[in-house]
Amino acid sequence: MTPPFDVVVRNARVVFTADGPEGKPAEEMLGAIPAGAVGIGAGQVAWLGKEAELPRGAVGPRTEMLDAAGGLVAPGFVDSHTHLVWAGDRANEFAMRCAGADYLAIAREGGGIVSTVRAVRDASEEQLVDLALPRLQRLLEQGVTTAEAKSGYGLEPEAELRMLRAVRTLGARQPISLLPTFLWPHALPQEWQQDRAGFLAQGRNVLRTVAAEKLARFADAFIDKGAFTAEEVRPMLEEARSLGLGLKLHVDQLRPTRGAEFAASLGAISADHLESVSPKGMLALAAAKVTAVLLPTATLVLRLPHYAPGRALVREGVRVGVASNVNPGSAPTENLALALSLACLQNGLTPEQALLGVTRFGGTALGDASLGRLRVGGPADLVVLGAPDVAHLISHVGVSHVQMVLKAGRTVLRSTHAARC
Repeated sequence: MTPPFDVVVRNARVVFTADGPEGKPAEEMLGAIPAGAVGIGAGQVAWLGKEAELPRGAVGPRTEMLDAAGGLVAPGFVDSHTHLVWAGDRANEFAMRCAGADYLAIAREGGGIVSTVRAVRDASEEQLVDLALPRLQRLLEQGVTTAEAKSGYGLEPEAELRMLRAVRTLGARQPISLLPTFLWPHALPQEWQQDRAGFLAQGRNVLRTVAAEKLARFADAFIDKGAFTAEEVRPMLEEARSLGLGLKLHVDQLRPTRGAEFAASLGAISADHLESVSPKGMLALAAAKVTAVLLPTATLVLRLPHYAPGRALVREGVRVGVASNVNPGSAPTENLALALSLACLQNGLTPEQALLGVTRFGGTALGDASLGRLRVGGPADLVVLGAPDVAHLISHVGVSHVQMVLKAGRTVLRSTHAARC
């Protein structure tokens, strides 16, 4: 007889495990269990199946019974690309964009990333933590249980290290697991305008400190017009890989730069943005098993001429994730529900593919197959959604249906205002 579970999540219309067979259509990979339930013990998934088939002894006097109220249960969402630690405000850039200025024009006027750099350099670690905590709460309300968090707004040694230490502190102060990324080649600060090579050389010195102190899981670079070239950042990225860091790259966002091909050649874990990815780049990502991460809220806010070709990426066999890209300039929102809707409306994904993008393929975009899936022995990170099916969940544009969030089997959010239909 099965020992009693600590928690049972019951009365679900469907439990999605996101653990179906690889390479199958999204509907199969979502691993739907109609009228399903989840048994949890010691912070892990102990049992999955139809509620009517709960094993004998599974429910004891101390078992906490959680009612999904006929909604959907899914793995906790994985936000695989964020810039959630920053200081300062760039609302004026939104107004400039509305008046017709584009990303590069704003940067030439002293705005963009370098504007945030000035504010971050003036902020203490505790100030950065205090500013980021409300953002994390809003991500939690969107169903996020794991998120990546980048540096890249310090662009000097102490400020970058301070950002990464803030991420570490934030991970201990709230429920969302945070995976830090060192992003030195994000923009060229004013003091290095005449010495790009010197700036990148300094970054490699900081990289060694980051690796020695285990302050980051990944290294990243922004490869695009107005940022850096692949050959400029290759030595740093190769050294990061040799130091045990995974690679996650911003590529092919503003202009075609063969960034996807470069990411594939380096064996990157993910290639992110991809609005201007080439057909050869898509094939390269598929062959190298690099996850593509779509960031459609940034495409929207920047008013770029086209969105990343999500449907074509899926057709070519690329794993496709979806993330918020929350940041102070190009994606000033924690609304992951909006990103999911845009991924369908503008990137061409189906609702099922979009849901995979913040579950299973959010995990592959962070190099961890245990994330974004429900499987026996895996982490009991899950979200209860007040929607009758996936199409309704995604089509209610920009609206969160998150009713409850569990992290390691513990209820960390109960919503009183989420949509329920």
